Amino acid sequence: MFSYIVKRFLMMIITILIIASLTFVLMHSVPGSPFNEERTTNETIQKNLESYYKLDQPLPVQYLNYLKSIVTFDFGPSIKKPNESVNELLGRGFPISFELGMVTILVAVLSGITLGTLAALKHNGIIDYAAMTFAVVGISVPNFVLATLLIQKLAVDWNLLPPATWSSPLHMILPTLALATGPMAIIARLTRSSMLEVLTQDYIKMARAKGLTPFRIIARHALRNALMPVVTIMGTMLAGILTGTFVIERIFAIPGMGKYFVESINNRDYPVIMGSTVFYSAFLVFMLFVVDIVYGLLDPRIKLHRKEGDE
Repeated sequence: MFSYIVKRFLMMIITILIIASLTFVLMHSVPGSPFNEERTTNETIQKNLESYYKLDQPLPVQYLNYLKSIVTFDFGPSIKKPNESVNELLGRGFPISFELGMVTILVAVLSGITLGTLAALKHNGIIDYAAMTFAVVGISVPNFVLATLLIQKLAVDWNLLPPATWSSPLHMILPTLALATGPMAIIARLTRSSMLEVLTQDYIKMARAKGLTPFRIIARHALRNALMPVVTIMGTMLAGILTGTFVIERIFAIPGMGKYFVESINNRDYPVIMGSTVFYSAFLVFMLFVVDIVYGLLDPRIKLHRKEGDE
């Protein structure tokens, strides 16, 4: 298991390096300069700005400086906001995006597992049909469409919740619902199908024969194995939720990373684009790494198989 963790960690580092390199190449493949605006048409001013941000150096030198900024986690000043560094923007925006993402994941996982378990226990009943209908709708409707509908109905028409910004717990409800509905539906479907299979296993029948209560059978014996498919998709789901917050943040005017990232693209703010891309990529790759390790710990068979494969 230890050798597997080391290998996965090295792959994580290589993946981050590849993403960082591709980001650098793509940013510098776009024609023009971030300073090609009316206020910087003066050639001397433009050259001074390029010199200040080290954009006048050869690309290999810029690339090495870029890698150094990643290692030292110092991405320098923003071009659009020269009085603020990229690190300050990350420090101000990421906690908000992270909070929204974590609340969304918590709501999606708890609601999805509960809904899927109830659907499996009430198989072919009204709860099962209602849960699966909700799951189909939740998967089919994109989060940005759902966000618009939620704002229109709950905020504008019925005036139950605030439509935008991020200043109180009430402001978290609509964006969380918009982000959590899709993942919750996927988790519910996976939990239901997996639970139906687990409930037919011999060890579940043995637990029933011993006279264990239904709650204990589900909580201690069935649910752990039924959740393995859910754990499998958690890595990609985390990535989808945390990057999906960018769109939702723009719709709900949330001052998270989505705001700065979109603005940096429109303004061709190289330091912010590359800094936020590398930071988010590193975070998501690390989360995939953690999920993979947790998956091996939850299922001893997976751990044994990987150990044998490493030998």
